[in-house]
Amino acid sequence: MSVEQADALPAQVAGPSDHRLRYLVAQVALLIVVLGIWEFASGRWIDPFFISSPSAVVARLYGWTIDGTLWNAFLYTFQAMAAGFVLGSVFGFVVGFVLGRSSMLARLLDPFITAIYCMPKIALAPLLIMWFGIGLASKVAMAALIVFFLVFLNTFAGVRDVQAVHLQSVRIMGASSWQELRLVVIPSAAAWVLTGLKVSVPYALIGAVVGELISSNRGIGFLIGQASGLFDTAGVFAGLTVLAVTGIVLNSLLKRVERRALRWKTPSP
Repeated sequence: MSVEQADALPAQVAGPSDHRLRYLVAQVALLIVVLGIWEFASGRWIDPFFISSPSAVVARLYGWTIDGTLWNAFLYTFQAMAAGFVLGSVFGFVVGFVLGRSSMLARLLDPFITAIYCMPKIALAPLLIMWFGIGLASKVAMAALIVFFLVFLNTFAGVRDVQAVHLQSVRIMGASSWQELRLVVIPSAAAWVLTGLKVSVPYALIGAVVGELISSNRGIGFLIGQASGLFDTAGVFAGLTVLAVTGIVLNSLLKRVERRALRWKTPSP
Protein backbone atom coordinates (compact mmCIF):
# COMPACT_ATOMS: atom_id res chain seq x y z
CA MET A 1 0.00 0.00 0.00
CA SER A 2 1.42 3.38 -0.98
CA VAL A 3 1.63 6.39 1.31
CA GLU A 4 -1.01 8.17 -0.72
CA GLN A 5 -3.44 5.26 -0.35
CA ALA A 6 -2.82 5.09 3.39
CA ASP A 7 -3.48 8.81 3.75
CA ALA A 8 -6.73 8.46 1.81
CA LEU A 9 -8.18 5.77 4.12
CA PRO A 10 -9.41 8.07 6.94
CA ALA A 11 -11.19 10.28 4.44
CA GLN A 12 -12.89 7.26 2.89
CA VAL A 13 -14.00 5.99 6.30
CA ALA A 14 -15.40 9.36 7.27
CA GLY A 15 -17.16 9.81 3.94
CA PRO A 16 -20.59 8.29 4.72
CA SER A 17 -20.81 10.16 8.02
CA ASP A 18 -19.98 13.43 6.30
CA HIS A 19 -22.62 12.77 3.66
CA ARG A 20 -25.27 12.10 6.33
CA LEU A 21 -24.33 15.29 8.15
CA ARG A 22 -24.53 17.33 4.96
CA TYR A 23 -27.94 15.90 4.13
CA LEU A 24 -29.15 16.63 7.66
CA VAL A 25 -27.95 20.22 7.46
CA ALA A 26 -29.59 20.62 4.04
CA GLN A 27 -32.86 19.16 5.33
CA VAL A 28 -32.90 21.48 8.34
CA ALA A 29 -32.11 24.46 6.12
CA LEU A 30 -34.93 23.50 3.73
CA LEU A 31 -37.36 23.18 6.64
CA ILE A 32 -36.37 26.62 7.94
CA VAL A 33 -36.86 28.14 4.49
CA VAL A 34 -40.30 26.55 4.08
CA LEU A 35 -41.41 27.66 7.56
CA GLY A 36 -40.07 31.16 6.89
CA ILE A 37 -41.99 31.45 3.63
CA TRP A 38 -45.12 30.10 5.33
CA GLU A 39 -44.82 32.60 8.20
CA PHE A 40 -44.23 35.49 5.82
CA ALA A 41 -47.06 34.51 3.45
CA SER A 42 -49.61 34.15 6.25
CA GLY A 43 -51.58 37.37 6.49
CA ARG A 44 -49.68 38.99 3.61
CA TRP A 45 -50.35 36.82 0.60
CA ILE A 46 -52.86 34.33 1.97
CA ASP A 47 -55.59 34.68 4.59
CA PRO A 48 -54.44 33.01 7.87
CA PHE A 49 -57.87 31.35 8.04
CA PHE A 50 -56.72 28.97 5.30
CA ILE A 51 -53.08 28.27 6.23
CA SER A 52 -52.62 29.63 9.77
CA SER A 53 -48.90 30.25 10.52
CA PRO A 54 -45.99 28.39 12.14
CA SER A 55 -46.05 30.74 15.13
CA ALA A 56 -49.77 30.08 15.69
CA VAL A 57 -49.21 26.32 15.38
CA VAL A 58 -46.38 26.41 17.91
CA ALA A 59 -48.53 28.46 20.26
CA ARG A 60 -51.34 25.91 19.98
CA LEU A 61 -48.95 23.01 20.62
CA TYR A 62 -47.56 24.84 23.63
CA GLY A 63 -51.04 25.40 25.02
CA TRP A 64 -51.95 21.74 24.54
CA THR A 65 -48.71 20.70 26.23
CA ILE A 66 -49.23 22.94 29.24
CA ASP A 67 -52.77 21.76 29.98
CA GLY A 68 -51.98 18.09 29.29
CA THR A 69 -54.25 17.80 26.25
CA LEU A 70 -51.44 16.87 23.89
CA TRP A 71 -49.98 14.09 26.04
CA ASN A 72 -53.34 12.48 26.78
CA ALA A 73 -54.39 12.58 23.13
CA PHE A 74 -51.04 11.29 21.90
CA LEU A 75 -51.02 8.44 24.41
CA TYR A 76 -54.50 7.34 23.35
CA THR A 77 -53.60 7.39 19.65
CA PHE A 78 -50.27 5.68 20.24
CA GLN A 79 -51.96 2.89 22.20
CA ALA A 80 -54.40 2.27 19.38
CA MET A 81 -51.63 2.38 16.78
CA ALA A 82 -49.24 0.12 18.71
CA ALA A 83 -51.89 -2.48 19.57
CA GLY A 84 -53.20 -2.49 16.00
CA PHE A 85 -49.67 -2.76 14.63
CA VAL A 86 -48.81 -5.74 16.83
CA LEU A 87 -52.06 -7.61 16.15
CA GLY A 88 -52.02 -6.91 12.43
CA SER A 89 -48.34 -7.85 12.13
CA VAL A 90 -48.70 -11.14 13.99
CA PHE A 91 -51.78 -12.30 12.08
CA GLY A 92 -50.42 -10.98 8.78
CA PHE A 93 -47.13 -12.83 9.24
CA VAL A 94 -48.78 -16.09 10.28
CA VAL A 95 -51.36 -16.10 7.47
CA GLY A 96 -48.81 -14.95 4.88
CA PHE A 97 -46.32 -17.60 5.96
CA VAL A 98 -48.89 -20.41 5.94
CA LEU A 99 -50.33 -19.48 2.55
CA GLY A 100 -46.86 -18.90 1.15
CA ARG A 101 -45.93 -22.45 2.07
CA SER A 102 -49.21 -23.97 0.87
CA SER A 103 -50.15 -23.41 -2.77
CA MET A 104 -53.45 -25.24 -2.25
CA LEU A 105 -54.61 -22.91 0.54
CA ALA A 106 -53.37 -19.87 -1.38
CA ARG A 107 -55.48 -20.78 -4.41
CA LEU A 108 -58.49 -21.63 -2.26
CA LEU A 109 -58.51 -18.38 -0.26
CA ASP A 110 -57.20 -16.03 -2.95
CA PRO A 111 -60.60 -14.61 -4.11
CA PHE A 112 -61.77 -14.03 -0.55
CA ILE A 113 -58.58 -12.26 0.53
CA THR A 114 -58.57 -10.21 -2.67
CA ALA A 115 -62.19 -9.16 -2.12
CA ILE A 116 -61.50 -7.92 1.42
CA TYR A 117 -58.22 -6.29 0.39
CA CYS A 118 -59.90 -4.33 -2.42
CA MET A 119 -62.47 -2.83 -0.05
CA PRO A 120 -61.58 0.71 1.04
CA LYS A 121 -60.71 0.26 4.70
CA ILE A 122 -62.39 3.51 5.67
CA ALA A 123 -65.67 2.03 4.37
CA LEU A 124 -65.34 -0.69 7.01
CA ALA A 125 -64.94 1.83 9.85
CA PRO A 126 -68.70 2.14 10.57
CA LEU A 127 -68.96 -1.64 10.74
CA LEU A 128 -66.00 -1.88 13.12
CA ILE A 129 -67.56 0.79 15.33
CA MET A 130 -70.82 -1.20 15.41
CA TRP A 131 -68.89 -4.33 16.40
CA PHE A 132 -66.39 -2.87 18.87
CA GLY A 133 -68.01 0.39 19.99
CA ILE A 134 -66.62 3.91 19.92
CA GLY A 135 -63.82 3.16 22.38
CA LEU A 136 -60.23 2.12 21.86
CA ALA A 137 -61.08 -1.34 20.46
CA SER A 138 -62.52 -0.04 17.19
CA LYS A 139 -59.40 2.08 16.55
CA VAL A 140 -57.19 -0.92 17.25
CA ALA A 141 -59.27 -3.02 14.86
CA MET A 142 -59.00 -0.41 12.11
CA ALA A 143 -55.22 -0.14 12.47
CA ALA A 144 -54.83 -3.93 12.69
CA LEU A 145 -56.91 -4.48 9.54
CA ILE A 146 -54.72 -2.12 7.51
CA VAL A 147 -51.46 -3.52 8.88
CA PHE A 148 -52.59 -7.12 8.37
CA PHE A 149 -52.75 -6.85 4.59
CA LEU A 150 -49.44 -5.00 4.26
CA VAL A 151 -47.57 -7.57 6.34
CA PHE A 152 -49.49 -10.48 4.83
CA LEU A 153 -48.71 -9.52 1.23
CA ASN A 154 -45.01 -8.94 1.94
CA THR A 155 -44.65 -12.14 3.94
CA PHE A 156 -46.48 -14.15 1.29
CA ALA A 157 -44.28 -12.70 -1.46
CA GLY A 158 -41.13 -13.30 0.57
CA VAL A 159 -41.93 -16.94 1.25
CA ARG A 160 -42.90 -17.58 -2.36
CA ASP A 161 -39.70 -15.84 -3.52
CA VAL A 162 -37.46 -18.50 -1.97
CA GLN A 163 -35.27 -20.02 -4.68
CA ALA A 164 -36.08 -23.69 -5.31
CA VAL A 165 -32.40 -24.46 -5.86
CA HIS A 166 -31.62 -23.35 -2.29
CA LEU A 167 -34.32 -25.61 -0.88
CA GLN A 168 -33.09 -28.53 -2.95
CA SER A 169 -29.54 -27.95 -1.75
CA VAL A 170 -30.38 -28.15 1.96
CA ARG A 171 -32.64 -31.15 1.34
CA ILE A 172 -29.81 -32.99 -0.39
CA MET A 173 -27.64 -32.29 2.66
CA GLY A 174 -30.27 -33.95 4.84
CA ALA A 175 -31.83 -30.87 6.46
CA SER A 176 -35.02 -31.37 8.43
CA SER A 177 -38.16 -29.33 7.80
CA TRP A 178 -37.31 -27.04 10.72
CA GLN A 179 -33.75 -26.54 9.45
CA GLU A 180 -35.14 -25.81 6.01
CA LEU A 181 -37.35 -23.09 7.45
CA ARG A 182 -34.66 -21.68 9.74
CA LEU A 183 -31.78 -21.71 7.26
CA VAL A 184 -33.50 -20.87 3.98
CA VAL A 185 -37.13 -19.78 4.12
CA ILE A 186 -37.06 -17.37 7.07
CA PRO A 187 -33.79 -15.58 6.08
CA SER A 188 -35.03 -15.27 2.50
CA ALA A 189 -38.38 -13.81 3.60
CA ALA A 190 -36.87 -11.57 6.31
CA ALA A 191 -36.21 -8.63 4.00
CA TRP A 192 -39.77 -8.77 2.67
CA VAL A 193 -41.27 -9.04 6.15
CA LEU A 194 -39.22 -6.15 7.53
CA THR A 195 -40.20 -4.02 4.54
CA GLY A 196 -43.84 -4.79 5.24
CA LEU A 197 -43.41 -3.89 8.91
CA LYS A 198 -41.65 -0.63 8.07
CA VAL A 199 -44.31 0.38 5.56
CA SER A 200 -47.17 -0.60 7.86
CA VAL A 201 -46.18 1.64 10.80
CA PRO A 202 -47.44 4.90 9.27
CA TYR A 203 -50.52 3.09 8.02
CA ALA A 204 -51.21 1.84 11.54
CA LEU A 205 -51.11 5.46 12.64
CA ILE A 206 -53.43 6.41 9.78
CA GLY A 207 -55.89 3.68 10.74
CA ALA A 208 -56.01 4.80 14.37
CA VAL A 209 -56.49 8.45 13.42
CA VAL A 210 -59.18 7.66 10.85
CA GLY A 211 -61.09 5.75 13.51
CA GLU A 212 -60.79 8.72 15.85
CA LEU A 213 -61.97 11.14 13.17
CA ILE A 214 -65.08 9.07 12.51
CA SER A 215 -66.11 8.42 16.11
CA SER A 216 -64.12 9.27 19.22
CA ASN A 217 -63.81 11.74 22.05
CA ARG A 218 -60.08 11.26 22.55
CA GLY A 219 -56.87 11.12 20.55
CA ILE A 220 -55.03 13.22 18.00
CA GLY A 221 -57.68 12.47 15.39
CA PHE A 222 -60.33 13.80 17.74
CA LEU A 223 -58.32 17.00 18.28
CA ILE A 224 -58.01 17.47 14.51
CA GLY A 225 -61.72 16.81 13.97
CA GLN A 226 -62.67 19.15 16.81
CA ALA A 227 -60.41 21.91 15.49
CA SER A 228 -61.84 21.46 11.99
CA GLY A 229 -65.38 21.76 13.33
CA LEU A 230 -64.43 25.03 15.03
CA PHE A 231 -62.63 26.32 11.89
CA ASP A 232 -59.43 26.36 13.93
CA THR A 233 -56.75 26.03 11.24
CA ALA A 234 -53.91 26.30 13.75
CA GLY A 235 -55.33 23.38 15.72
CA VAL A 236 -55.62 21.24 12.58
CA PHE A 237 -52.02 21.96 11.60
CA ALA A 238 -50.89 21.33 15.18
CA GLY A 239 -52.46 17.87 15.14
CA LEU A 240 -50.97 17.13 11.72
CA THR A 241 -47.56 18.24 12.98
CA VAL A 242 -47.73 15.78 15.86
CA LEU A 243 -48.63 12.96 13.47
CA ALA A 244 -45.84 13.91 11.06
CA VAL A 245 -43.19 14.02 13.79
CA THR A 246 -44.42 10.70 15.21
CA GLY A 247 -44.20 9.09 11.78
CA ILE A 248 -40.67 10.39 11.20
CA VAL A 249 -39.43 9.13 14.58
CA LEU A 250 -40.99 5.69 14.18
CA ASN A 251 -39.70 5.34 10.63
CA SER A 252 -36.17 6.24 11.75
CA LEU A 253 -36.30 3.63 14.52
CA LEU A 254 -37.53 0.96 12.11
CA LYS A 255 -34.75 1.77 9.64
CA ARG A 256 -32.21 1.15 12.41
CA VAL A 257 -33.87 -2.15 13.29
CA GLU A 258 -33.89 -3.15 9.62
CA ARG A 259 -30.18 -2.37 9.20
CA ARG A 260 -29.30 -4.44 12.26
CA ALA A 261 -31.54 -7.36 11.31
CA LEU A 262 -30.22 -7.47 7.73
CA ARG A 263 -26.52 -6.97 8.45
CA TRP A 264 -25.79 -10.07 6.38
CA LYS A 265 -27.07 -8.42 3.21
CA THR A 266 -24.67 -6.59 0.94
CA PRO A 267 -25.22 -2.84 1.49
CA SER A 268 -26.55 -0.99 -1.49
CA PRO A 269 -24.18 1.62 -2.99
